[in-house]
Amino acid sequence: MSQYDFDLFVIGGGSGGVRAGRIAAGYGARVAVAEEYRYGGTCVIRGCVPKKLLVYGSEFSHAFEDAAGFGWSVGESRFDWPAMIAAKDKEIGRLEKIYRGLFENAGAKTFDGRATLKDAHTVLINDRPVTAGTILIATGGHPVKPSVPGAELMITSNEAFHLKEMPKRIIVIGGGYIACEFAGIFNGFGAKVTQLYRGEQILRGFDHDIRSHLAAELIKSGIDLKVRTDVTKIEKVAGGLLVHLTDGSTMEVDAVMAATGRKPNTDGLGLEAVGVKTDGDGAVVVDEYSRSSVANIYAVGDVTNRINLTPVAIREGHAFADTVFGNKPRKADHNDVPAAVFSQPGVGTVGLSEEDARKTYGEVDVYRTTFRPMRATVSGRDERILMKLVVDAKSDRVVGAHMVGPEAGEIIQGIAIAIKAKATKADFDATVGIHPTAAEEFVTLREKVKA
Repeated sequence: MSQYDFDLFVIGGGSGGVRAGRIAAGYGARVAVAEEYRYGGTCVIRGCVPKKLLVYGSEFSHAFEDAAGFGWSVGESRFDWPAMIAAKDKEIGRLEKIYRGLFENAGAKTFDGRATLKDAHTVLINDRPVTAGTILIATGGHPVKPSVPGAELMITSNEAFHLKEMPKRIIVIGGGYIACEFAGIFNGFGAKVTQLYRGEQILRGFDHDIRSHLAAELIKSGIDLKVRTDVTKIEKVAGGLLVHLTDGSTMEVDAVMAATGRKPNTDGLGLEAVGVKTDGDGAVVVDEYSRSSVANIYAVGDVTNRINLTPVAIREGHAFADTVFGNKPRKADHNDVPAAVFSQPGVGTVGLSEEDARKTYGEVDVYRTTFRPMRATVSGRDERILMKLVVDAKSDRVVGAHMVGPEAGEIIQGIAIAIKAKATKADFDATVGIHPTAAEEFVTLREKVKA
């Protein structure tokens, strides 16, 4: 018999932790998990899934507007925010049961409550000690607010999913994924949206063409995007919130949403007491196999602050279980990870930006096109799609693909397979396009962008 209660104890019932626990249990390990809130983690409960449902809901307003161009007479429409939130909550409740069931069906034991570390092999769950040979930290992250007077009056993405009423006027602070997505959501539902970003352009770290193109499209959609602008103070007034900006102006709104970054959930876990190293942001420092500075303690997902995407957390959790319990050591692959921003229009990207490709390969060829989507030629909507390929000039290998436009995430998912397989521009050129689609442009790009 083992000297421990379990072979593996997982702290956190999100995507990465659930995958790790299930796979480890499949290898015969005795597994337990503790979750203090709801199973499913950030993605299922307060992230990707509810956000995508709200994106779907908000897109109907655009569809109603476009319908007239195709001969439809659409009557008066009315949006019911409580009905949308109730439908979202019902689906999230269903998924939470599935996530809990995935663990229990694998033979793992579930604990409801906050887990902390007492020592390298002992976890306290609501002060109840449980021991394990291996411990996995999979606690995810949380949104943070800027440190300005009145910050307590802000909401974050966590609260946005549970608002009793939809704000008619809202400021969204930030220029990343979450800010761009929620600006589009509230705009689609009919709110007057102002998006503020303190930097020179939104989506820092993305290809420069993607950044500027999306910014222009957001403005055309009705979002008041202000870059190089930030909040200095928020005050509660009779009409809502009075927001002071760095340019000296003020705005009165119903809500202010902070989408200014996230930090790992490591406070109060007891990591320091057992010697688990964290970085300046509180992320658990791990090696390529997700092992921390303590030999039997590992960490996966957003708590490690590597690539904070759900599919990556799942890959890391699976690789951890294979390595530690399956006798099949392997590292999670963090190269050429595709990503999507569910803004309106959406963004899809995989591989290197033009800037990073030039730093890596020196000489690169760039193929880029912008065009009006076929639907817009009839609907009359003022929108343009951007597509871009970045190619290593020496090897002809396509090292980056980027898109702004409808279904960008769906299209880039397919392109990502080619990028991962190290396809060349000649391979793209040899592929027959599907006509008429927007996606065919990726295999019909012929003219290089002149440097």
